Amino acid sequence: MTDVIFRSALRADVPAIVALLADDPIGAGRETVAEEVDAAYWQAFDALDGDPRNTVVVAESAGEIVGTMQLILIPSLTRRGAQRLEIEGVRVAAAHRGAGLGRRMIEWAVAEARAAGCTLVQLTTDKRRTDARRFYESLGFAATHEGMKLTL
Repeated sequence: MTDVIFRSALRADVPAIVALLADDPIGAGRETVAEEVDAAYWQAFDALDGDPRNTVVVAESAGEIVGTMQLILIPSLTRRGAQRLEIEGVRVAAAHRGAGLGRRMIEWAVAEARAAGCTLVQLTTDKRRTDARRFYESLGFAATHEGMKLTL
């Protein structure tokens, strides 16, 4: 895939993004995909779009959204006031998996982090996603911390 561009998502991209988020066994159990996009997704996108520290990114090829991820800039007092970039919600369309698009997406995000002055890039992946963990490790990410979540 040489014709891929990375850009900030537009509101019109929300249905395609939601479909990507649901396009795997874990996401299919969490996301709601119907003919009409649920109002909660529109509200979430509007909140993210209005936040200068959040960017929803899409990978587009030949007019089709083939990947997505969210980039969050996080200021911190730790690490001497370092800024970090959190990568969240990485998805590649099933038909495009295994072709190097995910690698290009993460490499692009890391370059964006460097350009923003970040000193750390972090992400989490579901423990059930063993292939994803191997993928991130192949890009130099190390499982140095144990993440925890509390569902409310």
